[in-house]
Amino acid sequence: MVGYKFMGKAHTHAYRDLPFYFDCDVEPVLQAVAGRDEEGVKEAAEKMGFATYETDWRRLIERDDIDLIDIVTPNNTHAEIAIAAAEAGKHILCEKPLALTLEDAQRMYNAVKKNNVIHMICHNYRFAPAVQFAKKLIQEGRLGKIYHMRATYLQDWIMDPKFPSVWRLKKEVTGSGALGDIAAHSIDMARFLVGEFEEVTGMMETFIKERPVADSSGGLSAKSESTEMEEVDVDDASAFLVRFENGAMGVFEATRFAGGNRNGNRFEINGSKGSIRWDMEQMNNLEVYFADDEEGLQGFRNITCTEEHHPFAGAYWPAGHIIGYEHTFINLMTELMKGISEGNSPAPNFEDGIRNQEILTAIEKSVETRGWVNVKQMRLVENV
Repeated sequence: MVGYKFMGKAHTHAYRDLPFYFDCDVEPVLQAVAGRDEEGVKEAAEKMGFATYETDWRRLIERDDIDLIDIVTPNNTHAEIAIAAAEAGKHILCEKPLALTLEDAQRMYNAVKKNNVIHMICHNYRFAPAVQFAKKLIQEGRLGKIYHMRATYLQDWIMDPKFPSVWRLKKEVTGSGALGDIAAHSIDMARFLVGEFEEVTGMMETFIKERPVADSSGGLSAKSESTEMEEVDVDDASAFLVRFENGAMGVFEATRFAGGNRNGNRFEINGSKGSIRWDMEQMNNLEVYFADDEEGLQGFRNITCTEEHHPFAGAYWPAGHIIGYEHTFINLMTELMKGISEGNSPAPNFEDGIRNQEILTAIEKSVETRGWVNVKQMRLVENV
């Protein structure tokens, strides 16, 4: 693993717990973790259960006892690490968004294809049992023709103007703000559930233009005693409209300035025969409405997706004994282990990462031009 903080902790927990819940032909072994701060990475290795640590990720690439490279570093490092790993024949799991730019994402995809390694991108929210069950209902035609998807991803962790300038607020490190960090999740969810995007038009805004230089940071927290200020050059909020290739309409919003919303990742999908709603903060529940229900009893019903016939749920606890955020990573990595044993790259993989990056790029272009942008116009290689 390259990196060891917020996502490193989430990924490591999943690797450790995966064999407890799922029987896979291959199992993860926590062999080594890399980080630049020797004291920090050594402590992380001991706490999280890695056998060894490195202070240079390149040493991981060189080691014969490493089969999989897990990239949980800031976005501007993804491409270099992933390409080097692929060229060394290592399988790869990479945090989202795939890269800083669409060009880098394409280079990463080319590398994993050329070297025939297994690859996945970590859009973990796909793997909540309720979301997987929503996918099943849609595939079965229970919602009929899809007309609408509206999705919001609302947070509030940087509303204080005194909150420091962390890496997620620096374009050269992160690429974009709320758009790439959290709207990317909504985009992946939309592609998974509804289909491919045809065209988009959007708007973005940066509310706080300058912030104090950070003294320290980790996860979504930071500290600063500095009076020195840095420019914020990424979006605090984004909103965009979508026309899907199948004719559905989409309305999306992502912001870090929605007070009272800690992780408000939500969607509603409406079809000719029914509707579904999901909220990450109530991740075990799926609200479902069917138009053919008896009159007088129509309305949204709440399904607690913890039954054995709900995807992934049967591996955990008895019905009604809910699971949490960390289990979405376990479910994803179960698919990764199956992919490694069977020789295929499970979705979402680097191709999904490119599609996501194309949409992010199209939205940014639409903001610049103040108009609609066809997503396929962003495509670098037509046959990917």
